[in-house]
Amino acid sequence: MTFLWYIPNQVDPGHRGDDTVQGHNSIDRLTELARLTEDHGWSGALLGTGWGRPDTLTVATALAARTTTFQPLAAIRPGYWHPAHFASAASTLDQLTGGRLLINIVSGQDNLAAYGDSEGDQPQRYARTKEFLQLVRRLWTAEDVTYDGEYFSVSGSTVATRPVVREGRPHPTLYFGGASDAAQRVAATDADVQLFWGEPLDGVAARIAKLRELEGELGREHPPLEFGLRITTLVRDTTEEAWADAEAKVAQMADAPGYRDPLRVKAVGQQRLLELAERGEVLDDNLYTAPGKYGGGGAGTTWLVGSPDDVAKSLRRYRDLGITHFILSDTPYRDETVRIGDQLLPLLT
Repeated sequence: MTFLWYIPNQVDPGHRGDDTVQGHNSIDRLTELARLTEDHGWSGALLGTGWGRPDTLTVATALAARTTTFQPLAAIRPGYWHPAHFASAASTLDQLTGGRLLINIVSGQDNLAAYGDSEGDQPQRYARTKEFLQLVRRLWTAEDVTYDGEYFSVSGSTVATRPVVREGRPHPTLYFGGASDAAQRVAATDADVQLFWGEPLDGVAARIAKLRELEGELGREHPPLEFGLRITTLVRDTTEEAWADAEAKVAQMADAPGYRDPLRVKAVGQQRLLELAERGEVLDDNLYTAPGKYGGGGAGTTWLVGSPDDVAKSLRRYRDLGITHFILSDTPYRDETVRIGDQLLPLLT
């Protein structure tokens, strides 16, 4: 199993209740977080993307230069990047770091016009993503590439700096998210790892079964699709302490001015998580749905809550379904990188 953390890539401080304000996004602060992942059992960390946030490949480059084993999982968007430009930049960083780069392809809505992109409907966005993935793979693994698609084209293109190749790794691993029908069809044929948000076990099992079915139906040229879980984990020494802290955090969220990102609310995956609260505030023993009622969005919509043993048991149940990549987080980021790395990961590795 692969265990990654999350490093906030934000202009504004206080992401998900983080306690660092002064210099929260400085190179020293981000480097400290990256080095903590190295020292406490993590393979690396996800760096989020979106217009108005620092550029992820630039941040990934800076952190990789100041670390030794840290693997940045850099989230990037088709449309923000042209495939050939991205393939060249990413393979250069991968080569310079000795093959430490991971990529998360994001196709959700964004402030597209701000960087010269245009809005399309959901099928169009994912059709473009499919072309992006196909072309980037070819540019990483072949020379003199000519490609003439509906959205992208290149002629006689060779990326000069090649990604690091290891057994089972022809190029940086391509993570991908999305719960819509269009997204699942792209994942089934063209992604390396499909990321799920924190759904109950039955929901994740159903999605894995659907993706396996699509692999066979659509045909897949690559090794079988792998699966990952991106979720908040609130871990304390005891079950009672964890639930007391979780409920206190949700009470604070309930008292704060409500906020929910309207772009995320439109996403199929986000809707699935928000609807879970109708089934109950606690599902599958310790999957806490209440944060979604008060503005917790994205990966923070549901939390796994409990002692290290409680949360390890839950993560093992996801593993038994076929999940092999885990991206975990909680705030304050500095403290929880250490706590969860030291208390939870040894129970899973």
